[in-house]
Amino acid sequence: MKAPTGIKIISDNRRAGYEYHLLDRYECGIVLTGTEVKAARGGRVQIADAYAEVIDNEAWLQNAHISEYSHGNISNHIPVHKRKLLLHRKEIDKLHQTTREKGLTLIPTKMYLKDGRIKVEVAVGKGKKLHDKRATERQREQEAEARAAVSARRR
Repeated sequence: MKAPTGIKIISDNRRAGYEYHLLDRYECGIVLTGTEVKAARGGRVQIADAYAEVIDNEAWLQNAHISEYSHGNISNHIPVHKRKLLLHRKEIDKLHQTTREKGLTLIPTKMYLKDGRIKVEVAVGKGKKLHDKRATERQREQEAEARAAVSARRR
């Protein structure tokens, strides 16, 4: 899927918007090995269960699943392990401060190719309660009904 801005989305975590109130978003680089890059370019990435955290003044992506590269050799990578995220020092410090607050976490929302490099979009999220999820679903249904009514009216 190629976006008009020259960004190719590799993996999208759409469930994050349903499970969390997404506040701030950050674009991060990610440290990957050669076979991880090849597999990611092929779209063999799952970030639905992933999360990010700041450990010892470094940002890490946990539980992201990048499948083994099909043409890899004996030095193929392990599918699930922690991967380092590349951010500026001020951004890492700000994320560390933010995530120490109660109920806030870092959720990867997208992994994409931008100018030949793999980037991860990380958002600060606050978990939604059940009634918030219901309200979100209700609002989505109302918007869909409104769009359907407008398109029916145009015909």
